[in-house]
Amino acid sequence: MRDGAFPEIRPRRLRTTPAIRRMVSETSVEPRQLVLPMFVAEGLTQPREISSMPGVVQHSRESARKAVAEAAELGLGGVMLFGVPEHKDATGTGAVADDGILNVAIRDARTEAGDALVVMSDLCLDEFTDHGHCGVLTADGRVDNDATLEIYAEMALAQARAGAHLLGPSGMMDGQVGVIRKALDGAGFTDTGVLAYAAKYASAFYGPFREAVSSSLEGDRRTYQQDPANGREALREVALDVAEGADMVMVKPAMGFLDVVASVRAAVDVPVAAYNISGEYSMVEAAAAKGWIDRDAAIAETLLSIRRAGADVVLTYWASEYAARLAH
Repeated sequence: MRDGAFPEIRPRRLRTTPAIRRMVSETSVEPRQLVLPMFVAEGLTQPREISSMPGVVQHSRESARKAVAEAAELGLGGVMLFGVPEHKDATGTGAVADDGILNVAIRDARTEAGDALVVMSDLCLDEFTDHGHCGVLTADGRVDNDATLEIYAEMALAQARAGAHLLGPSGMMDGQVGVIRKALDGAGFTDTGVLAYAAKYASAFYGPFREAVSSSLEGDRRTYQQDPANGREALREVALDVAEGADMVMVKPAMGFLDVVASVRAAVDVPVAAYNISGEYSMVEAAAAKGWIDRDAAIAETLLSIRRAGADVVLTYWASEYAARLAH
């Protein structure tokens, strides 16, 4: 430092005005990077509120089509569709039926938006099984990995026939991406992509999602979802999914696992997504409702942090709202 010039280096110079801060901003959130998760429920004539997720609903087919159209108009990257059936059984037969609610919702979305946004579909049995697990069970109640893979292959074909651009296997079964990719290619769906839930953790923050999909879960999913204590294991899971043909990989949840998002981004050369999940959403909404935080600023900071960690794509229930805010 020169005499009389303390401090010589002043980083605050680049923070003095909004224009300067905007010019040197390192991270941005654009509508094209956002994906809106949507729940479409069978038998509804009107949207049904989800009490633990203020502002989020179980859609009717009609309201889902309107939400898809709005997402396309706002320039979102895509929608991720979840089906909520009226009837469930032990093997989740509604998941593979062409007239099952999820496959119907996929067709509706493609009819509404065509290729104007990416129609993604959750490929998992948990919404469709009466026990709420992501796979079929053995006689002693364990999730049968390989028997589940056979059904995942059928689901993949049903969702591809319905028109999904990207399939999102989220069950964390070993080998799921490879089985799905083989089934798709064997049936001629070589252009249908796979967004692998490669690092999905057994998180306490999924609570509101249980209500959103009318979950009937018995027990927990710790034998197949990842232990939140493990970071290196996520890289192994991601590497396996990429080797099996995943076009994109996802980390879920996002906020408590930003270190994992960053590690995955550094490890692979495919796009990385992160899911800003229900509990993360509901915490912000609840605190804002109490007047404890600035809601708009907290949403912006949440999405920026996920992008800054390295996510190319962010699944968030604020997608449409945030894109509309950016447009004004």
